[in-house]
Amino acid sequence: MRFGRAAGPKRSIGRSRAPRGWRNRILAIGAAAFALPVAAGIAAPTTALASPATPVHRAGLEELMVPSSMGPIKVQVQWAARGGNAGLYLLDGLRAREDRNAWSFETNATEQFANDNISLIMPVGGQSSFYADWYAPSNTNGQKFTYKWETFLTQELPAFLEGHGVSRTNNAVAGLSMGGSAALSLAAYHRDQFKSAAAYSGYLNISAPGMREAMRIAMLDAGRFNADSMAAPWSPQWLRMDPFVFAPQLRGLPMYISAASGLPGPHDHPNSAIGAFNTSTAMGLEALSLVNTRAFQARLRSLGVDAYFDFPSVGTHSWKYWEGQLFASRKMFLDSTNGW
Repeated sequence: MRFGRAAGPKRSIGRSRAPRGWRNRILAIGAAAFALPVAAGIAAPTTALASPATPVHRAGLEELMVPSSMGPIKVQVQWAARGGNAGLYLLDGLRAREDRNAWSFETNATEQFANDNISLIMPVGGQSSFYADWYAPSNTNGQKFTYKWETFLTQELPAFLEGHGVSRTNNAVAGLSMGGSAALSLAAYHRDQFKSAAAYSGYLNISAPGMREAMRIAMLDAGRFNADSMAAPWSPQWLRMDPFVFAPQLRGLPMYISAASGLPGPHDHPNSAIGAFNTSTAMGLEALSLVNTRAFQARLRSLGVDAYFDFPSVGTHSWKYWEGQLFASRKMFLDSTNGW
């Protein structure tokens, strides 16, 4: 969520859990601040494009304005190095910004895939959306349109990108925090589009006691969004969004799933009171993600569904750790899409 900081950091793999006595404290921290702010940056020039009838081989990093039912949506694209048709969708966290997708400036994602034959697809915006199709505009912040992110990512955007040589059916998807559960959801319900998926520090058991309440508070904190506009209380939409519930639909899908212990690691160096507060918040958020991810692991095991899990012994809910997890899952994306 941000549930959302990350050049391949050294990782220590372990099976660490959050101590039982922390669970209530973790939930309180998660409800108070589900996401960390991201560093400010300068937006790159934006190119408005109409999808051409004949695919063209583009190069480098571009910012496109893509038509949608929500209005024009900015999408940052780093085109495949040799004109390949594979795409890797990178989803942001709860505090997704309106100028850039944080994968493009908080991590070295563009460098990691610069020589690979796969396009990075980085949609911009969607704060607190969970990349879902909402029922109505949020009525607590004056939102003027209804979020329809699932429709955009699985219909409108693929149709647009197809005109630029990116296949509708040869894609992978990855996300952190809020984007982690969304990545698994998109892959589960659109298996024809996505050939692999990764969730880093995701919240993968949102029907667990207290999780919906924590999400509600977090969404109010991140943009004053009303969770009832996303899914009415007791609506089946809550179950449809929950990886723990739709887990059977992930059978046969290559998956990389990770969550760290929440203990500070090599990328945590607070040097002020605010820094110390942010680090402690990131510790709690990551520990909450770990509890969710361990439960999801047990759920997949009970179903006989295979997935690769990584539980680093140190690491907080921040971008530099997710950068390392992206690098660790890079081979899976390239293998599943033939994007080498």
